[in-house]
Order: sequence, then structure tokens, then C-alpha cells
Amino acid sequence: MSRLETNSIHIGKEYNQTSAVVTPIFQTSTYLASDNLDEYVIAATETKHPEFYHRHGNPTNSQVAAILASLEKTEDALVLATGMAAISTAILAVVKSGDHIIAQQSHYSGASLFLKEFLKDYDVDITQIDQTDNISFSEAIRTNTRLIYIETPSNPNLDITDLAFIGRLGHEKGITTMVDNTFASPINQVPAEFGIDVIVHSATKYLGGHSDLTAGAVCGTKDYIHKVWRRSLVLGASLSPFDSWLLLRGLKTLALRVHQINENALQLAKWLSQNNHIKSVIYTGLPTHPQHELARRQMKGFTGMLCIEVAGSTEDEQYNRAQNILKNLKVFANAASLGGVESLIVHPASMWGSHHSNQQKKTAGINRGMLRISVGIEHIDDLIGDFRQAFEA
Repeated sequence: MSRLETNSIHIGKEYNQTSAVVTPIFQTSTYLASDNLDEYVIAATETKHPEFYHRHGNPTNSQVAAILASLEKTEDALVLATGMAAISTAILAVVKSGDHIIAQQSHYSGASLFLKEFLKDYDVDITQIDQTDNISFSEAIRTNTRLIYIETPSNPNLDITDLAFIGRLGHEKGITTMVDNTFASPINQVPAEFGIDVIVHSATKYLGGHSDLTAGAVCGTKDYIHKVWRRSLVLGASLSPFDSWLLLRGLKTLALRVHQINENALQLAKWLSQNNHIKSVIYTGLPTHPQHELARRQMKGFTGMLCIEVAGSTEDEQYNRAQNILKNLKVFANAASLGGVESLIVHPASMWGSHHSNQQKKTAGINRGMLRISVGIEHIDDLIGDFRQAFEA
């Protein structure tokens, strides 16, 4: 098999040892041991063995991981309980006390807190740079740099990092490169094609696609996934059997959902960019995006994520208008998360709350007049109509 639409349905079926067409939920914490103690030792120690103890592995987890590795074009993958479990465990499999990480100024809020607070408490130094400036990455390298951690498009301001440059830089300098590919999904972007070593996901988002599960994923070489799995055994963030089954179901329609979402988002971004209630629209698929050409080179589609800055003469006025828009929207739900079949909208400055200072928000490109939109699969006329009536109200 080679087509991703087919692979997302059929890869990993060998882990379903039943006659059921749909893989069952293996709702068990433990499995019967073999009478042969040599076989039992293998089950207890083999990476991700699917039938020993749930924290070690699960048949559905193995099938999901096989699909994700296929989609991301890596040797192997591991699924965990949340996106942050994937990010933190993946990073902790690379760095130790005294090491240095190069990261961006703009990251998902949870990742930013992990980098700036948790890792610093364990004597891991972080340098955050402008992801749009390739030279900044090169200049930030030290003798103890072990990891370049990036996110593209970034959350929430949709800046783009040059994957090919980072891939080359990492290989030349012997530094592990890792990218959060959540915003793009493997349908729109395959970082391994540009030499990136490790790909992480909040599988809660596009991969699951229905806002009914939390999960994370790490994709990389077999040797590296073994290290991540070993870390996960002691950190304990195993993916539950039911969420694993929901994720497997969601992956079957990933390509269909993302293609429709891409189409909707581009049409909505074009319409919003021509509306006088909006000061600016940030969307990688618009020629007005400052890195549009780079996005075209490394992305197959431009995702369902866009940001708008509400019109207003002051930030306070923008903030009040943003609140009014949120209050009057009917189809778009004011809720955190993204990547589901339903359209969501959120106020990033409020969502980041007191976890980040005003200066940190400003550095990450977040102001009080910004709204982040996750476009779903509803009819585009209804999505545009919802904004139209909200503006009129």
C-alpha cells in the first residue's frame, strides 16, 4: 500500500487478531501470561508489546502507531495520553541536565510552559528565537545544544519555520530536530520529507477530529521510539483503550476531513480579508501572509487554522469588538482546542490567561484584538453567513 487514504484505514490490521471488521476495544489492564517463561520475558521487555500490561502496550495502540508512522513516513510511532505527554516525553528522551535547546518565541502554550519552567528547573537551558529568521537558529547553536524544537505553522500566530533549513542544520551539526505538526497534520505537511528527525502531535486535534478524545503521538526511528517508550513507562501517560479506539476511528476519515477543512478555511479567509470589521487576516494560504511562498513549498494544504485581528482604533476597542463577535456567533463555538469537524473560535490572550505575562504574549504575537479560528467541515455558506450576522449584530 502507498496511498495515505488507503493506509489510514488498512495499515496495522495484523494487530486485530479477531474476525471483527472494526478493531475491538481491548478494555483490559493486563493479559494472560504464556506458560513459557522465555516468551513471558519477551512480552515484559519488548518495546510496545501489545499484550503484556496496558502501560507497556495495547493492540489498538499498536495499530494506531503503525498508521501514524506510515502517514508521517517514519520508522515507528508511539501514542500517549495527551499532546503534552507526547511533547514532554519526546523531549525528555533527548535532553538531560546541562543540555541546551533552541526553540521558538511562539509555541503552543503548554509547550512554552514546559520549556520555560519545567526544564529550567532541571538545568536544561532554552534559547528562544524568531522562527522566521533562519540565521537565528544557526547563531543560537552551542556546544551543548542537543535539540532544535520547532512548531510550524505556530500556535496561534501561524508563523512558518523553514523545515528544509532546520533539517539540514540538524544533520550538519549532529543535533536532533523535532517539530510539532499538529496545526498542519500529515495530510498537509510531512516534516520527515525535509529531514526532520522527530514529529509530535496533539492527536486530540486533527488526527482524532471529533473533539471526543485526548491523545498524543511521537513519530521517529525505531531506536528513538524505544527511548521514548522507556521514558513513558516511568512517566505513565499511557493512552486509554477507549481513546485509542476513537483515535483509530478518526484516522480513517482524516484525509477527507482535512481536505474539506482546507477548502473551507481558504474561502473564509478570503471573505474575512475583504470585510471592514477585520483589520487583518493571518492565513498561510493567502498571498498576504509574509511567508506564503515558503508555506507553498513545504505544505500540501494550508490547514483550517487562521487568525483575525478585529478592527479598532485602540486595543481596548478591538477587545470589546472581539467580545461582541464571540457573543453573537451561532455556528462557531467559543471553545478551546481545534481540528475537529465543528468550527471553533477562541480569544488567545484570554486562553493563555495568567500563565504568560503580557510581554510574553506580545513576543508571541498575541494581542487582545486577536481571535483564533479553527474551521470545521460545515457548509462554507453557513460559516460565512455566521460571521455576517455576527458583524451585523
